[in-house]
Amino acid sequence: MAERQLRIGVLGLSRGFVLMRPTFLADPRCQLVAAADPRPEARAAFEAEFAGRTHETAEELCADPEVEVVYIASPHPLHAEQAVLAARHGKHVLVEKPMALSLAECAAMQAAAREAGVHLLVGPSHSYDAPVACAADLIASGAHGPVRMIAAMTFTDFLYRPRRPEELDTARGGGVVFSQAAHQVDVVRRLAGSPVLSVRAQTGVWDPDRPTEGAYQAFLAFGNGATATLSYSGYGRYDTDALMGWIGETGLPRDPALYGAARLKLAGAAEDVLKRQRAYGSGPPELPDPARRHEHFGHVIASCERADLRPTATGVEIYAADSRRTIDLPPTPAPRAGVIHELWRAVVAGAPPLHDAAWGAHNLAVCLAILKSSSEGREVDLGELETPR
Repeated sequence: MAERQLRIGVLGLSRGFVLMRPTFLADPRCQLVAAADPRPEARAAFEAEFAGRTHETAEELCADPEVEVVYIASPHPLHAEQAVLAARHGKHVLVEKPMALSLAECAAMQAAAREAGVHLLVGPSHSYDAPVACAADLIASGAHGPVRMIAAMTFTDFLYRPRRPEELDTARGGGVVFSQAAHQVDVVRRLAGSPVLSVRAQTGVWDPDRPTEGAYQAFLAFGNGATATLSYSGYGRYDTDALMGWIGETGLPRDPALYGAARLKLAGAAEDVLKRQRAYGSGPPELPDPARRHEHFGHVIASCERADLRPTATGVEIYAADSRRTIDLPPTPAPRAGVIHELWRAVVAGAPPLHDAAWGAHNLAVCLAILKSSSEGREVDLGELETPR
């Protein structure tokens, strides 16, 4: 018997939805029944591709009786308001990272979901990736001893991809800390299997034409004694995909000859035009790529007492004292199947999700601690931020 489908309504048909679309198309547990977006071309494209209803406002979508799960892929400042709205209409929520822009907003979202008796999941994010999940399971099994330290390094061209004004304004959720540290923190937390206790960090704002954080380094201390170092640069020079076999973050092959392509595009066209071109409904939908591997977020090594573990785009490499082996993980037809699996089990089977509101709020607390530590030049205890429970 086929598994019951989740009836999903999409809030925001921009780049986030473009990246989730292959999963929705490939996973039989998903049925896209409705969407809301202010752009008429996006609504028309959704109606043509999915034969679903479209709405102009979040209120209309959340009131749609056919929708049981609302996937929020709207700009960061709208996440909290829309998640609360969806929960009050009795809808389960899958909200893109970052969960919100403040811990007070996270608490309101968590309270709304609890009062309505619905699930709120935060994702997709890279701790859902199969190689990360596999490495986390290996660590949790104790087969290689306790995890002691984690090193995560990601270099991309993030800051020079087309951006709306708020995406270059930290106060409105812009910059690499809200958008990209959310992924790195998510990954190292899953590998460490423990809450973060404190953060010491330094951010970089190095381009006056892109006046938000484009880089950071952070040292995280966990409750179980493990530590993690995070390094990120979005300034479009070195690219850590070189360490991943030139497989990009979404699991697709990259061409190393296209060095500096993001900067060249910005120099050759208006940024708002380029931004619209990347959104859903602005051209023919992208076709599935059979060369896809697992998604990843750069170079990560988890050092346990008796082995180092490295998630890759194809599996997990294990470096023990006297041997090296690889666990191969063939890609699934749905590239983000882990997201849908956790959502489906929560909504249909009532299984408590890992990436729930408390998980998302803790990730945000670490991101806020990175900003606070850099601004104040000191180590920040997460207890200072009064993380919601």
